[in-house]
Amino acid sequence: MSLGIAEFCFVDAAAKDGENLLGYPVVAEYGRALPHLWQAFAASGDARRRQAQCEEIASSGWPLATLIAPTATIGAGALIGAGSLVGQYAHVGPMARIGEGCIINTGAVVEHESAVGAFSHISVHATVAGRSRIGQSVMIGAGATVIDGITVGDDITVGAGGVVIRSLEEPGVYAGVPVRLLRPVASGSF
Repeated sequence: MSLGIAEFCFVDAAAKDGENLLGYPVVAEYGRALPHLWQAFAASGDARRRQAQCEEIASSGWPLATLIAPTATIGAGALIGAGSLVGQYAHVGPMARIGEGCIINTGAVVEHESAVGAFSHISVHATVAGRSRIGQSVMIGAGATVIDGITVGDDITVGAGGVVIRSLEEPGVYAGVPVRLLRPVASGSF
């Protein structure tokens, strides 16, 4: 693996007997102590499930892994939260803050002094411009753009290719150029 990980085990409640992924075992439950120097990583693409996985890892007393691809760039003073993934060719700018359990996916950009709340996902080739604030459990879709200085509240999904030119507060699904609310949702329902 490009991250220098020699041994890996996936845990998925829906795993089938003998299943593997890229040659690594996939098991329905782990249920035992981690070997020396091992860490656990919550890998669900769903924000609420990823949060529950992080909580389960913590309650098991296991260390929570943070994965940063070797081709990612991390600016001076940037902080990456425990259990987060920064994918291949992603960029986290200077003084940016990434919360716990986030996904900054392949080629995504989170620019200078921006903050991304816990369990949020900045999808492939999405851009969060400088000094923006992204709430918790937010999904910024593939290729979407959040312009400078914008706030996107908690429990919001911005559809692929959407452009956010004003702050968004109401939880829901937004899409378009510029984005507009397509479907409101109750906070915490994602």
